[in-house]
Amino acid sequence: MNKPAGEKVPKPMQVKFEEITNLTDAFCSQYLNAEYVEMSRLLAAALCRKRPSPLVTGQAKTWACGIVHALGMVNFLFDSSQTPHVKASEIYKHFAVAESTGQGKSKTIRDAMKMSYYNADWCLPSRIEQNPMAWMISVNGFILDARHVAREIQEEAFDKGLIPYLPPIKDSEE
Repeated sequence: MNKPAGEKVPKPMQVKFEEITNLTDAFCSQYLNAEYVEMSRLLAAALCRKRPSPLVTGQAKTWACGIVHALGMVNFLFDSSQTPHVKASEIYKHFAVAESTGQGKSKTIRDAMKMSYYNADWCLPSRIEQNPMAWMISVNGFILDARHVAREIQEEAFDKGLIPYLPPIKDSEE
């Protein structure tokens, strides 16, 4: 079976990738959802492709914990008003990792991948519409929400990869 392009990893990292994703797949399938399964796999693969890969050293369970925690941080997983919701302590407990270790790996991952609330690259697809940072563009020096600009500007922003998709046309624009 061919892997999706986002999951390709260098041969020397293949075993580590499989160890980590077996752990993240199990956790995300049990406690979260398919989006987290997919995003965890994509993040693990991206970390495997980094040069040098931080995953070369350390245990698979600590990296798996850090991956889930890092994705949770940027997708508000720890906010009880969100669905799905899991406490950070449950992640550490599941992976049998100390809180300080889990937080440390998460921070290493977030720093390496430039992950934050303000960067939509690691935002779950179901949350992208509510993430205002995914829609901010600069037009003539002004920062604008691309969902509220003329269609031709939206199309240009999409063609340049600045926004995740073209927002639906509102009835008033037809």
